[in-house]
Amino acid sequence: DHCLKSCSAHSYIRKNWLGSIVFPFSALLQQSEFLDQTEVLQRAQIFKKNCKAMFPNRRIITTVNDEGIQFLVTRYIKALNPPQQLLDIFLHNSNATFDLIARFVSLIPFMPNTPDENDGSDIWMTSERCISLAIGNKEEHAILLCNFFLYFGKQALVLLGTSVLEGHVAFVVTQETNEYLLWNPSTGQCYKQFDPFCPLKSVDCLFDDKNVWFNTQQNNTPMAVFFDYSKESFWKQLLPKNVQGTKVQSIQPEEIMYFETDKSMVEDLRNRIERTLKSKVMEWRPKHPTHWNRQCTFILRQILPKLEFGIGSFVSSEGDNEFERILQFYWVTGFPIQMPYTDVQSIIDAVYQTGIHSAEFPQTEFALAVYIHPYPNNILSVWVYLASLVPHQ
Repeated sequence: DHCLKSCSAHSYIRKNWLGSIVFPFSALLQQSEFLDQTEVLQRAQIFKKNCKAMFPNRRIITTVNDEGIQFLVTRYIKALNPPQQLLDIFLHNSNATFDLIARFVSLIPFMPNTPDENDGSDIWMTSERCISLAIGNKEEHAILLCNFFLYFGKQALVLLGTSVLEGHVAFVVTQETNEYLLWNPSTGQCYKQFDPFCPLKSVDCLFDDKNVWFNTQQNNTPMAVFFDYSKESFWKQLLPKNVQGTKVQSIQPEEIMYFETDKSMVEDLRNRIERTLKSKVMEWRPKHPTHWNRQCTFILRQILPKLEFGIGSFVSSEGDNEFERILQFYWVTGFPIQMPYTDVQSIIDAVYQTGIHSAEFPQTEFALAVYIHPYPNNILSVWVYLASLVPHQ
């Protein structure tokens, strides 16, 4: 306050409210669970060390971090509901529904994994956060797909291994009546165990909500692996059978809540991508004029939506006659590109790499169509078709 120099100093105290935190009494009661888990976590570290001593090049993850807390990987596995929208499309075809669910998971954008999994810095999100943020690493995608399959009562496990195409991978194994199926969450594709085209190179580790199994078979290629993990001579298990029965609470939610993607936003994005690509094609052809064939563009726009669910051949029944008419006059070159939506630049790069824009034939015309199929939570499937049309004469 304003006073003469002779005044003594005054002190004032003001309390500023910052917030509060409440500890439910139930949380205190659950502390015993964490104390019990300490011993299991220590066991998991020793188990991983022993497995690495046996096969140094094989992958094994037993514990991960989530928000600074260490958890067994088994606590990430729990039956969770997929979006209802996916279940309503193929009401009487369960196999088609499973394929669609795998495709949905593959459309969630990927983030790069940590450089070295042996440094103990693996951080995994729950399936709910993976969906809400619309991003995840390879393991989170596999866990999400596994949890979706468990919702239908399937016998499913997460598989850690390596792939010819992707390096370190996480697949999902489902046990069917007479065979094992290997699902790649990165692509949504499913392979039988003895499929020679399966890119999986090694089967190193399995885990579900009860246990972790390390593959001790000398030959760990998918075709040679004996997947019956109850055989202790083939699979080394983390938890003994007397411990497996003690159910540990999952860190996953009871259910996942979804929201519908704004269709007007999707249409705005489609228009923006189409305009940008047309501008880029003309930019990539500085020495040649670029003419657009509206009739072919119209036909491609009719066809692309049908390709999303594989419910039609490339030439639709309605556009059949029109497309045949175009083929009478033009040599048409091109193909549809499908990719998850991450950003516009990724789409531009994918179209540029086709090289279709570089056609130098005289009187070449082009057709360009873009279709975006919206799934819940702003997860988008993008289709782009760029075609070049050269007159036959």
